[in-house]
Amino acid sequence: MKKQFDMELFLAAVLTGSYATRKRHLRQAKIIQAAIADRWKQETPWCWRRKHLDWFIQYHLAEHSSATKYYYSLTLNLLIRRLDKKWVLGS
Repeated sequence: MKKQFDMELFLAAVLTGSYATRKRHLRQAKIIQAAIADRWKQETPWCWRRKHLDWFIQYHLAEHSSATKYYYSLTLNLLIRRLDKKWVLGS
């Protein structure tokens, strides 16, 4: 049996802000993780590449509002910071 990846523990080092903001980032990070796992079969953020995050923002969120894309981009930036990468999304 495979152990479930703990996104809350993964993001604990970079999560700041109010309780509501932290909960939003965790909820969105879990949605991002589920979408990437479903599409690319990459279960944990340690396996992700920049193309996975670009795909999420460009195609998975294609029909969402610009405000939704903005809030997800904030969460993606937290994930990138936690992974200690120098990625710039959308380029």
